[in-house]
Amino acid sequence: MDISALPGVRGTLTPDRALGDLTWLRVGGPADVLFQPADIEDLSGFLRALPGDVPVFPIGVGSNLIVRDGGIRAVVIRLGRGFNSIEIQGDMVVCGAAALDAHVARKAAEAGLDLTFLRTIPGAIGGAVRMNAGCYGSYVADVFVSAQAVTRSGEVVTLSADDLQFAYRQSALPDGWVLAQATFRAPRGDANALKTKMEEQLAKRDATQPTKDRTAGSTFRNPAGFSSTGQADDTHELKAWKLIDEAGLRGHRLGGAMMSDKHPNFLTNAEGATAAELEALGELVRKKVFQNSKIQLEWEVIRVGEPGQA
Repeated sequence: MDISALPGVRGTLTPDRALGDLTWLRVGGPADVLFQPADIEDLSGFLRALPGDVPVFPIGVGSNLIVRDGGIRAVVIRLGRGFNSIEIQGDMVVCGAAALDAHVARKAAEAGLDLTFLRTIPGAIGGAVRMNAGCYGSYVADVFVSAQAVTRSGEVVTLSADDLQFAYRQSALPDGWVLAQATFRAPRGDANALKTKMEEQLAKRDATQPTKDRTAGSTFRNPAGFSSTGQADDTHELKAWKLIDEAGLRGHRLGGAMMSDKHPNFLTNAEGATAAELEALGELVRKKVFQNSKIQLEWEVIRVGEPGQA
């Protein structure tokens, strides 16, 4: 892609930018161009002027992403400092899409607002909204008020919950649209109690998940036990980790990729894995789990881009 033919920006355009260091799994080939907009006006103007046949792909902090070894044939958009504000307005929390989930949870708690479920979710708010992220029985859909997004044609729009049609680990955000901001209405609570609650959640997470390893969070969605709005149904719950464990795949390795010994629903880059090895191990897990339980696991990790050369 000829960078000189792209619209002018106040942010940064970087051609052939390797993406491995921008993902938690530390794998992936280059983007044709990486665009880091200065602010929402910069992003809107760029998309408005960008030819319609040029694909775009927004990424957050890469916490839930496998970029394939051949990279991404598109303009990859990554939001930064112009999109990471967090403001408290009464019982509302207004935050930029690049604000980290953990930072939003902490700042809300300091103001006596309970968004504690976000504290242990890796990633940033844009990804949390897009994926209807959840933990401990709470989901983004439960507290969501509205979001601001920039369409592929550069229009700035406000989205409601009805627009996004939240479901378990997904929303209806159109391809190429970039979330810029989200507003949540949070229940009130005691600031000290909320701080203690988050500390307990962190301790529980660290005791049960491979938080010091290179992972992309939970690899597969839980296959049942949730309503269309993402609410847990404890009367009929299946856990992906248990199905993987029962198939004998805890700690299973393929090249440098491994299913964690500590929590088998975490695909890890244990030793210089390629994206191809990580994805192949994930597909092997899906095959073996289906053979063992007749249940088809669905990827929660997003896989994008083209395979590398053989």
